[in-house]
Amino acid sequence: MNDLKGKTALVTSATKGIGLACALKLAEQGAQVFMAVRRVADTQSICSAHRAEGLRMIPIYFDATETDSYAAMVEAVIQQAGKIDILVNNFGIGQPGEDLDLVNGSEAAFFRILELNLGSVYRISKLVVPHMCAGGGGSIVNISSIGGLIPDVTRIGYGVSKAAVNSITQQIALQYARNNIRCNAVLPGLTATDAAIQNMPEAFVRSFLSHVPLNRIGRPEDIADAVLFLAGDASSYITGHILDVAGGYGLGTPQYAEYTGRQASGPAAP
Repeated sequence: MNDLKGKTALVTSATKGIGLACALKLAEQGAQVFMAVRRVADTQSICSAHRAEGLRMIPIYFDATETDSYAAMVEAVIQQAGKIDILVNNFGIGQPGEDLDLVNGSEAAFFRILELNLGSVYRISKLVVPHMCAGGGGSIVNISSIGGLIPDVTRIGYGVSKAAVNSITQQIALQYARNNIRCNAVLPGLTATDAAIQNMPEAFVRSFLSHVPLNRIGRPEDIADAVLFLAGDASSYITGHILDVAGGYGLGTPQYAEYTGRQASGPAAP
């Protein structure tokens, strides 16, 4: 379709999982995609593998823990492409072993998660928005989490950080709508990335799925489809939207799983 032909996109943490799915989806629609990653050589191999398909994907260095890399990353894109039309703030971390409830969780982990998850969106957007203003507009899509809407009994830092991402999304949307810059957030639920599946016991996955009306784990491509929609012109009249892509998780009453008899059933694979 090439709906994004002529557009330049920047996707952070794009080596695998949701980030890679987003980069591929945008490139398939004609965008030139800069993949901001720590492992540049590994990502170059991915880009080269897809070059024969006509996809324009370019790795650039970015490390969320190195604040100097933020400006260098944006400047590298501007030097090579001259503009940034689409920004996908995909980077995010969790520390489930330390990020527990309020009393028992690590204070250091809480503030590190907040600093990185919220700080990366703040800092990168702050650098990119002036270029979007100069270029006549753009679209920012922040990858948040369903955990930013629905409180949990653990991972307080992660949930608070993603709630903050939802808020900054709407702040940016309101402040820069007059510059034709849109900002929206996509909130994945349980998604079949390596990081998620390898660190979640089977019993937890089945329990979680009992509260997902669509009764399956999300795929990275499900998230990428939502990002593509919000990045392109098909959503040109949508901004400040907090879009959960979680199979209906949280939609029903707390008794949903009991009522449907799915407490211990449901597929564990996407």
